[in-house]
Amino acid sequence: MIYILLSSVSLLTVVLNVLVIISISHFRQLHTPTNNLLLSLAVSDFLVGLFVMPFHIFLTEPCWYLGDMVCVLNYVLNFIIVCSSVVNMVLISVDRYVAICDPLHYPTRITPNRVQICVVLCWIYCVFYSFLVLYDNLKQPGRYNSCYGECVIYVVGAVGIVLVFIIPITAIIILYVRVFVVAVSQARAMRSHIAAVTLQRSVTVTVKKS
Repeated sequence: MIYILLSSVSLLTVVLNVLVIISISHFRQLHTPTNNLLLSLAVSDFLVGLFVMPFHIFLTEPCWYLGDMVCVLNYVLNFIIVCSSVVNMVLISVDRYVAICDPLHYPTRITPNRVQICVVLCWIYCVFYSFLVLYDNLKQPGRYNSCYGECVIYVVGAVGIVLVFIIPITAIIILYVRVFVVAVSQARAMRSHIAAVTLQRSVTVTVKKS
């Protein structure tokens, strides 16, 4: 039942993200900076469903049957994909922050070319970071296994957690809190403006009737 559930989630993740990728790629009306970021996120999530989830099903087994090199490459691929998902979410939060908090300068600051450069740099950074963190494992696959059939790697835990989790999540939270505060203030200003216009119209109608 666990295998069926995990396989179903993996398949659903792949199918839904393929639909997003096809939709944004096919329709020119959807070729906007924000949608380009969503496309990059959909690609990374598609790879999560295609590679990360199925291999984690293998990792639930007591033994690893695919060899030491495949074990290390699997973790490298996992690091690249998960890191890209997180960085893409940071880029999306920056895009939403500029769109809400500085809408007049949004078209000049967030251009398609700049977004494409940011997406390329995002993937390059994730590849470089993953190979850097897992360099010792790649140089000698299986060096940290205590027995045959294990799939064990060594990662500098504190550095990985700070660079891939703490800093990006903190940046996302700060940006979205700022977006929430600005959105609430804009909503209040719109309500007060609508109330003032409504009151003015009702007074005008009353005067005309009299």
